[in-house]
Amino acid sequence: MITNNQSSIAKLYREDFVLWVDETVKQLQDRDIVNLDWEHLTEEIEALGNEQRRKVSSYLKQILIHLLLYRYWVSEKERCSRSWEKEIESFRDNLEDLLESKTLYNHFSQEIERIYPKALSRVIQKTGLDRGIFPTNCPFTPAEILDFGFLPD
Repeated sequence: MITNNQSSIAKLYREDFVLWVDETVKQLQDRDIVNLDWEHLTEEIEALGNEQRRKVSSYLKQILIHLLLYRYWVSEKERCSRSWEKEIESFRDNLEDLLESKTLYNHFSQEIERIYPKALSRVIQKTGLDRGIFPTNCPFTPAEILDFGFLPD
């Protein structure tokens, strides 16, 4: 049975999200589990985890793009390598922070083969290089992707 308080809290979610968060935090602190907006609370907690996974995938994609540029875009390497190195380092730094979570590290490891074709497409689009010069599967190991000292030849 939904109480009036539960429906007003659910309405608050739609009308003033920040106030809904404040009220939900207060209810949790007060251990008022009866009146919690469980549906939206569950959605929001799930969204937090999904956001972290998306960040891991995004940083991974950016690292792969820049590693591919560094290895294969020979005509631009002399001019752009310093910039690419800085970008790779920055993305690795951001990714390293997230990968303190074992769950996110496992997600990272599983995402490499899914993300690689997307990164490769971006590199081909940017450079105009022929797809045939690139490996079908990701040429970098998880350790290389994360290694601050690694840059491809």
